Amino acid sequence: MLDFKLLITDSKSNARRGVIKTKSSTIQTPVFMPVGTQASIKSVPADMVYDAGAKIILSNTYHLYLRPGEDIVKEAGGIRQFMNFNGSVLTDSGGFQVFSLAKMRNITEEGVEFKSHIDGSTHFFSPEKSMQIQRDLGSDIVMAFDECIPYPSDYDYVKKSTERTTRWLGRCASFKLQPHQSLFGIMQGGMDRDLRKLSADGITEYDLDGYAIGGLSVGESIEMMQSILEVCTNYLPKDKPRYLMGVGSPIELLNGVKNGIDMFDCVLPTRYGRHGIAMTDNGNISIKKKMYERDFTPLDHTCDCPACRNYSKAYIRHLYRAGEGLAATLLSIHNIRFLLRLMERIRDSIEREEFQKFYDEYSSNYKGRTV
Repeated sequence: MLDFKLLITDSKSNARRGVIKTKSSTIQTPVFMPVGTQASIKSVPADMVYDAGAKIILSNTYHLYLRPGEDIVKEAGGIRQFMNFNGSVLTDSGGFQVFSLAKMRNITEEGVEFKSHIDGSTHFFSPEKSMQIQRDLGSDIVMAFDECIPYPSDYDYVKKSTERTTRWLGRCASFKLQPHQSLFGIMQGGMDRDLRKLSADGITEYDLDGYAIGGLSVGESIEMMQSILEVCTNYLPKDKPRYLMGVGSPIELLNGVKNGIDMFDCVLPTRYGRHGIAMTDNGNISIKKKMYERDFTPLDHTCDCPACRNYSKAYIRHLYRAGEGLAATLLSIHNIRFLLRLMERIRDSIEREEFQKFYDEYSSNYKGRTV
């Protein structure tokens, strides 16, 4: 059901402008996807996120399997109906959470046995189990089950894990999903260029609807991530969407677009919101600081989100210090809209064939510090 049309490729970089169509929505790329881990974008109603411009979000297989259970979501009519989101939903495979959150795990060729981080109960994910859960969740885009390789790891471990992820993809590709669902494979390979090529060669043998780059932004330096990313996109088909998993800071988004990435996701905007931080082009604002106690200006004069249209820094600071949940809602929707607006500007610059100029100016002027 997924249709991807590549509209423009920037002449001075690998930046791409395209459109993805699923049964549920039309998505302009490059795109940032807000994260709704447990069928909830933390602190923000789904309809507000949609109205902010998000036509696709990410939700999590591992968490929804544990609570409330994919059977309940299926009975509700699927993930979109369950959470009242009018756009598309991408579900990750649960692999990252199995390897990062589970208390104990045992990896075999068949799959992974693990203990729930919630109550210690024992569970087992195989490629087929991950596909079954995602089929029942009814998401538009389904991610193949993979092992997210920790950093650092030695070469032999990375090679063995990467080859197993490719074999798991074969089992995922053989599983029958719902007619409207599309499957993405995931490239692994750690920080080794040859293993990234090995992974890409393996997963692209399957004619899938799209391909993701996993195993980055897992603790390596920005310089190392950038170096690996530059080669990863060269190994993937040009006529399919490319998805860089778990990346969401402004500079990382710009670097990803420059290297030909079409899709991104990250928990950063809502995590920042819960911790009293607003994202702006001039750096992050810590609303907790006393300097904003009598600041009756909006978080960002250039922003059209509900928080900036209707409230001041002083008011949001008051809410945060008073422990009012509305503070997290306002800061989170602002941060989501900030990143969506950034992607709108990036798309516009590609259309005008001025992406490199936008990249250079934004990168030199952006201040990542918190004020």
